[in-house]
Amino acid sequence: MNSNYSMGLPIAASTFAKDIDFGLKLIHVAMLVIFVLWGIFFAYLLVRYRRREGVAAQREDDHGLFSTSLIPDIVVLIFEIALISLYAIPVWSRIKIHSPKSQESNQVALVAEQFAWNVHYPGPDGKFGRRSPDLVHFSNPIGLDRDDPAAQDDVVGANELHLPLGKTTLIHLSSKDVIHSFFVPEFRLKQDAVPGLTIPVWVEPNRVGHYEITCAQLCGFAHSLMRGEVFVENPEEYQGWLKAQAAQAPEPAKAPSTW
Repeated sequence: MNSNYSMGLPIAASTFAKDIDFGLKLIHVAMLVIFVLWGIFFAYLLVRYRRREGVAAQREDDHGLFSTSLIPDIVVLIFEIALISLYAIPVWSRIKIHSPKSQESNQVALVAEQFAWNVHYPGPDGKFGRRSPDLVHFSNPIGLDRDDPAAQDDVVGANELHLPLGKTTLIHLSSKDVIHSFFVPEFRLKQDAVPGLTIPVWVEPNRVGHYEITCAQLCGFAHSLMRGEVFVENPEEYQGWLKAQAAQAPEPAKAPSTW
């Protein structure tokens, strides 16, 4: 995974990563240009209006309705309005507001807890089995009810997320305890996992590879150890892996829980 990082941004491994990168680069270039121009302007003012012997400073109280000194501010304001209306809102809407339809997407549920990422795949039937807090046990961390017919082929794992290449995956993100933050830098994807909420996020990987999941929200004494891995595979490899896992899915033990 170290090869995913260099001096700049990590490699772009999702369909919307380049849109995010464009915004980051545009803002950094704009800030650099503004910084240089303001520096030149202030240097000019220091030289132009430097203290001189025999020349007293004069106050100008009447600047009229419009001052030429406002031109830089107006230019910056126009740039910011254009940045928000032409770039930020359209990209935000496409990525965050309009989630793909679940029936047209590969689906997975990601349940965060101190200090692990539990992954629940619906199995080859595409249906999630029922989950219950009463069934949560150290051998059944998400409380999956294996008596539910839809759960018979479900696959549950920890800290290992497999995704098919070139297909939209809808991730149902939740948390069992405190606020965590699901972050895969190569996808440019970050989303808080909040107890009591199931938050949909999506990604369409466009590059086969091995990436890292980190928790971007301080969540406890072992926060730094809350790491996982993402494996993006060709669709055939992904389906083969999923069927193999479903075939050997263990029978979780049922036990009462106080959670």
